[in-house]
Amino acid sequence: MTIGLTSRAVVSTCAMCAAGLLALAPAAVAGGGGADPGTHGGPRAAAPQPSLLYRSGTQVRPRAGAPEVPEVSALSWLVADADSGEVLAAHNAHRELPPASTLKTLFALTVLPVLPGGIRHTVREEELAGIGAGSSLVGVAEGRTYRVSDLWRGVFLNSGNDAVHVLAELSGGWRSTAARMQAKARSLGARDTRVLSPDGYDTPGQVSSAYDLAVFGRAGLRSADFARYCGTVQADFPGRDGGSYEIRNTNRLLSGDDGVEPYPGLVGIKNGYTSKAGHTLVTAARRDGRTLVVTVMNPQAGGGFAVYEEARELLDWGFDADGRVEPVGSLEAPRVRPAARPAAGPAAQPAAVPAAVAPKPPEGGAAWPATGVIAGAAGLGAGALAVAVRRKRARSAGS
Repeated sequence: MTIGLTSRAVVSTCAMCAAGLLALAPAAVAGGGGADPGTHGGPRAAAPQPSLLYRSGTQVRPRAGAPEVPEVSALSWLVADADSGEVLAAHNAHRELPPASTLKTLFALTVLPVLPGGIRHTVREEELAGIGAGSSLVGVAEGRTYRVSDLWRGVFLNSGNDAVHVLAELSGGWRSTAARMQAKARSLGARDTRVLSPDGYDTPGQVSSAYDLAVFGRAGLRSADFARYCGTVQADFPGRDGGSYEIRNTNRLLSGDDGVEPYPGLVGIKNGYTSKAGHTLVTAARRDGRTLVVTVMNPQAGGGFAVYEEARELLDWGFDADGRVEPVGSLEAPRVRPAARPAAGPAAQPAAVPAAVAPKPPEGGAAWPATGVIAGAAGLGAGALAVAVRRKRARSAGS
């Protein structure tokens, strides 16, 4: 049987084909051509270099004139740009090590948002139970009423495990807080961290890494409360008798205590020490509109203050290396778009595609691949042809 089409049907079909081409190939129409990127359609963007952060040893990609990376004794360290997240250099960045009180950065990221500083709380005996022997304490007393902001200053300045215990109980309990800290670490792309004791006290199996601690420190600087607490040098803490006493930040690069020269432009963040972890530090400094974050874990030489001097050397190097090194990795975690919640009824939408694999047109106005344009146009054209055929048959049946 031969099917004949009226001129109107043919025109409609062609119009729909053209619409398909326009819908599927906007870049080709707008750009006046569909040259394949990288051939004759203009320069192709440089592909990012692969990360070196899972390699052992010191990793750096120097350009001409770059300063030499300082030789430091820490088991692991990292220097990164806090704004872009680019890692400028690192040594054993993902080596899993005990973090000591630098883990309090993750504690603060997890608990600060749910405990406003103005809340007043009278400490109960059970909230101070289970504090590890030899823990650093700020002097929280049973029966004394504190503002939550007082307790946070006790955490950041004096590294008080007693303050951590009270805040953890206020936010759901010790185990719940550890679980939420673990989830927070994963959400930030920190995969080396295992949380068992929220205060950072030595616990078998509890680890983090120079990479993860830099992620936590960088994220903390984006919180006004975190940044304010971690950059405070001294404060008054409520005493047992109703008075108060002075506490000072134990980050010597910030306070300048114990003969350590303060670092110009330092903004915090947190130091730590335990017998298993040794001395650890995640810190940040600003210079000429640029902020660097540095992690140093367990220096093997130089005494108890070596962690500060090695951080100083790495900060100096990072500022001197500005524009003269290529990044060796990034603190930015791959983001996956959460699945969309289905709507009620038959109009429910499909779940979202993970951002890492969601299709999108090439950047810079490049055309869709020709095969996709042709296939899409052919599909729309075939649909239009079917409509025209049904109309022709209907007219034939009614005559």
